[in-house]
Amino acid sequence: MSRSFAPPLPSIKPTLSDSNSRRFFTNKISSHGSKGGILRRGLVSKGVAFAVFSSLVTADPVRGMERLAFKPEGYKFWTWKGHKIHYVEEGNGLPVVLIHGFGASAFHWRYNIPELAKKYKVYAIDLLGFGWSEKALVEYDATVWKDQVSDFMKEVVKEPAILVGNSLGGFTALLTAAALPQQVLGVALLNSAGQFSNPNAQIKAKDEESVIKKLIINPLKEVFQRIVLGFLFWQAKQPARIKSVLNSVYINPSNVDEYLVESIMKPATDPNAGEVYYRLMSRFMTNQTKYTLDSLLSKLSCPLLLLWGDLDPWVGPGKAARIKEFYPKTSVVNLQAGHCPHDEVPELANKALLDWLSSLE
Repeated sequence: MSRSFAPPLPSIKPTLSDSNSRRFFTNKISSHGSKGGILRRGLVSKGVAFAVFSSLVTADPVRGMERLAFKPEGYKFWTWKGHKIHYVEEGNGLPVVLIHGFGASAFHWRYNIPELAKKYKVYAIDLLGFGWSEKALVEYDATVWKDQVSDFMKEVVKEPAILVGNSLGGFTALLTAAALPQQVLGVALLNSAGQFSNPNAQIKAKDEESVIKKLIINPLKEVFQRIVLGFLFWQAKQPARIKSVLNSVYINPSNVDEYLVESIMKPATDPNAGEVYYRLMSRFMTNQTKYTLDSLLSKLSCPLLLLWGDLDPWVGPGKAARIKEFYPKTSVVNLQAGHCPHDEVPELANKALLDWLSSLE
């Protein structure tokens, strides 16, 4: 599974200059199969009026774009299995659910929510353990977030929707779509996490399973893990470290600003944040081969969009090409951006998303 910017990460600096990174945009869209065969007629009301609520949107003087207002207290909250879940809701029309990546939150969709909400009903949810959602002390597994998003669609959205996810959020969207084929009308992946199965790696994992198990169970090893991961968590939540990691995955770092840093740093002040980080890094992140992209894609039935930042130092365009090869009902848009194209080049990402959504209608 690809990494995102909360854990300690290598500092990789791409050589493409900032000026060039905005100059090139290869919009290669190729579609195969039905664009919207599974969509139900009448879900989208033509000509739905949309009013921009000034309390939710502010102007970004740097980009001249509408931007979701940052609220330290968060927006809306929903109780799921006794846990407090944060989400943003804006607009009217066909529902679109945005799912953030590892270490991020609904605020990472700050430039996308206002634009998409002019035509669609947009929801941006914080996954359990991240953002403004509760830092629950549970055993984290990919199915936890799949169940959360599935129930969110049933209890809050209450109608079929499009899922859009970045990094870990993309993998969560795939899991949800595979589990709820009648509720998910389409999936858009932005530099998604997840990996294809590797039989050789599985054999090796089985050979090492007993050794790894003993190391984890060993009390001394667990104490050591807690000390090391505790230090790494303290380091990872420092503003300078957050900026450093973001700069390594944003080819053009102009959007690495105080808004973005604050949206990542504030949730880390929760008393349970350190323990959640430990559980994610010591358990969830070491069990990535349990769910593979090929197994999920084989269960998918809806249209798929790959909105890919080709200059991502973690997840390159080769992965997008392999997904398209495996799942023919795929459209691909290649962007000259890093791991988070929706926030690095939001104008281009928004246009690509809106064009694809329109094609589904």
